[in-house]
Amino acid sequence: MKVVKTLALATIAVLVLSSCSLIPSSNKLFTSMEQYQSQSLKWDKCFETFTCSYLKVPIDYTNLKLGQFKISLIKYKATKPKERLGSIVVNPGGPGASGVDYAYNAQYIFDKNVLEKYDLVGFDPRGVSRSDPIICLNDKETDASYAADSKPDSPAEFATLIKASKEYAQKCVKNNKYLTHFSTADSARDMDLLRSALGDPKLNFLGASYGTYLGTLYAQFFPEKVGRMVLDGAVDPNISIREQNLTQAIGFEHALDAFIEDCFTRKDCPLPKNLARARATFTSLFHSAAKNPLTTTSKRVATESLIVLGSAYALYDNQTGWPILRSALSQAQSQNGTLFLQLADEYTDRNSDGIYANNGADAQLVIDCLDWQDSRSVEQMQVDAKVFAQKAPVFGPYLSYNSLTCKYFVPSTKDSNTRATNVIQSITTAPILVIGTTRDPATPYAWAQSLHKTIKGSRLISLDADGHTGHGRGSACVDDAVNTYYLTGVIPVKDLQCTL
Repeated sequence: MKVVKTLALATIAVLVLSSCSLIPSSNKLFTSMEQYQSQSLKWDKCFETFTCSYLKVPIDYTNLKLGQFKISLIKYKATKPKERLGSIVVNPGGPGASGVDYAYNAQYIFDKNVLEKYDLVGFDPRGVSRSDPIICLNDKETDASYAADSKPDSPAEFATLIKASKEYAQKCVKNNKYLTHFSTADSARDMDLLRSALGDPKLNFLGASYGTYLGTLYAQFFPEKVGRMVLDGAVDPNISIREQNLTQAIGFEHALDAFIEDCFTRKDCPLPKNLARARATFTSLFHSAAKNPLTTTSKRVATESLIVLGSAYALYDNQTGWPILRSALSQAQSQNGTLFLQLADEYTDRNSDGIYANNGADAQLVIDCLDWQDSRSVEQMQVDAKVFAQKAPVFGPYLSYNSLTCKYFVPSTKDSNTRATNVIQSITTAPILVIGTTRDPATPYAWAQSLHKTIKGSRLISLDADGHTGHGRGSACVDDAVNTYYLTGVIPVKDLQCTL
């Protein structure tokens, strides 16, 4: 089970649409790449001010006879069509987050001047939400997976974790016919078909968090087709899954310390006024809940893993998450875990009726397994777990086995462009803006620095702040640079240092 989404959705209050198909789709099969590359999109009005469509993509780009996926699309049209500059395609992260839901929040993503001149286009990548979704578990099984113990403290608990990981993988294999065809490398190729169908000679793109990895692979595969691209909350494409999880665990430790220091300045801070003791409050709470889960106002309980997940989610956003975390800690002193459960449910898009709004958990697990293959043995993971606990005492133990389930998947198909066989040495394209937030817990700042070095000629915008991602969070320095870039194509003359 994944305790923390490795590369999480950018922190925006996303309005979620129905998970059903947006418009009826044709079953006519394409038999050549020319048909895929020259398809015409039929846009129908949806959700009052939007239009919706779908894009056909091959399941396997090397074997077109295998069939096709249908990719759901949504578009917010440029409000000044006579001044239109093209389209901006967006991806909010995950993997497993809905680009359709994200684009539905168009007016919260971009400045009105950008929306005047660009169509904003969101899509659900293959395997996500409305685009031939990956389904491994039902809602009750997903509840159990999120709530299950993810930090084994004994041989018996480790055996239980192994068993659960195998069962999860088996259900994914059983329930999904094309399990090995949901990689980000394939989604990047899908984006080029989308670019062509939109009629844009080059792809203008905003990728947040995991969406930066999608944009990076697109730039690697189609460097001559890169238009105005912004990669916010950047992912280092050349970091191993072990280092990715460890670096992220350390990032959450830093975010926790920042939260604690801020808490000390608040009258409602429930923590002892000492950093070490305050950190111990979290570990004590987690360990206590492992034996005695907190009660809630619902029939469910807040288990150790759900409390860890809720805590991590709150650390993503210092403006709204931190106040809720303070309240959740105060509430927990009375053995009440209602707010921690609420945080966990918000993060996983679980509705109050027990239905998950999307398939984010399953999609993320499968896509991560395909993208970031782990060559370590289970025994090596056990050894590494001690390193995680040493370097990130609070969150490390819960992230050390993040890729365990991947060990039990059917091996993915060979592909020279996938994560398993191709390290990205450098990319040379049109100018790209890379944004990194200095105390970002989910995508640490060092990843933005690394991606900046990998993409030659890129500009790095550094935001001195807490929280996840940098665009649209109130920094005029960041937002003005992004707006100017989209509207004029002009990037800053040098790397920028910004504040909120």
